Amino acid sequence: MISPARHVGRVAALGRDHVVVTGLGHVAALGDRMRLGDSLMAEVLRIDPEGCTVMPEGSGDGLRLGLPATHLGPATIAPHASWLGRVIDPDGQPMDGRPLFPGLVSYPLEASPPHPADRRGLGARLATGLAVFDTILPIVRGQRVGLFAGSGVGKSRLIAQLAQNMVADVVVIGLIGERGREVRDFVADTLGPEGLARSVVVAASSDRPALTRARAALTMMAVAEYFRDQGRHVLVLADSITRFAEAQREVAAAAGEAFGPNGFPASMAQRVMALAERAGPGAAGQGDITAVLAVLVAGSDMEGPLADVMRGVLDGHVLLSREIAERGRYPAIDVLRSVSRALPAAATADENRVIARARQLMGAYDRAELMVQSGLYVAGHDALTDRAIAAWPGLDSFVSRAACAPEDSFAQLHALLEDGQPAASARSFAMTGASSD
Repeated sequence: MISPARHVGRVAALGRDHVVVTGLGHVAALGDRMRLGDSLMAEVLRIDPEGCTVMPEGSGDGLRLGLPATHLGPATIAPHASWLGRVIDPDGQPMDGRPLFPGLVSYPLEASPPHPADRRGLGARLATGLAVFDTILPIVRGQRVGLFAGSGVGKSRLIAQLAQNMVADVVVIGLIGERGREVRDFVADTLGPEGLARSVVVAASSDRPALTRARAALTMMAVAEYFRDQGRHVLVLADSITRFAEAQREVAAAAGEAFGPNGFPASMAQRVMALAERAGPGAAGQGDITAVLAVLVAGSDMEGPLADVMRGVLDGHVLLSREIAERGRYPAIDVLRSVSRALPAAATADENRVIARARQLMGAYDRAELMVQSGLYVAGHDALTDRAIAAWPGLDSFVSRAACAPEDSFAQLHALLEDGQPAASARSFAMTGASSD
């Protein structure tokens, strides 16, 4: 085997989180990778006349002045169809103890999305296996949805349900900064063999260096782009974009970037928006990437800097509420604070009327809930509130209901909203809904 020729520089200065390398300023580019000494990998963060500032991917203990620094070029990965059912690290190395063979074509980790003028529009509504997403909060092919949640409210559980049941040819899952035990539990127990069979899992646990955790999200998207370029429909599930942004914050600190008052560098918005834009509908000859991107929000605060940026770039957001989770309803989706921008196009006129009515009744109950629970509301005072109180138990259970087909879920939702005989109402709606398609 012939080894390629490499440019080699020397370590000229050392810091706790960065190293200065001389002799490679004429060949290195921002984002390129280097090998310090025999094995320690690093990434180029800054280039100036004095040399290249690089950040090691691990502890710099043992580094010394004069060590060789080998330029390796831009970070790439070579996905292959045989990666389905496998768990890999951000460098494309297997984490399940079995051999993993690379493909013939290398994909850059930092890639541009399809040109806006060439991309298709959003596609058809997708069956998800959950009634709420098949009706009130539809997800369509090529849509990018944010899953906003605090810790411990069922986010990973919901992601696994979508991985198992949502319509897609391939699922690519990014576990970014998760605890090591949770990676194992998610793959073996939560996702399960059936979910893993059509999935590629890219994992970087919380103990890994910041560069490795950040690269997990980029590798996840590069693998998805490989399958998209084959004309396949790819579902990307990322847990979580917040940890990607936090890893990038550590990298920005090592590069000397200034921080804003919110604790994130100015580059944070561009980094997460660029990642999200790589998902979505493809161009001619390509498939589509539908993405559900988890965002950790402390105390369900949707006004934080990262949450605000993500809401602006995505095609909808779903909020998981701790209060709902604490009373035992999963998924703990706060429907009134969640939005799908696929509507109204993703539903027929009849279905949109059902969705609007469901939201109206949920909103009426939400406004009156405190009075109802304290016994201050008097029945008959307001007809809408009376109807909302009567419909609330059914609507609340509907959000956690499994679904077989979207049209059946709409029929069930319509029945909950109608007075009289639910079965007759469901049959009537199914007939009118079918005739209006």
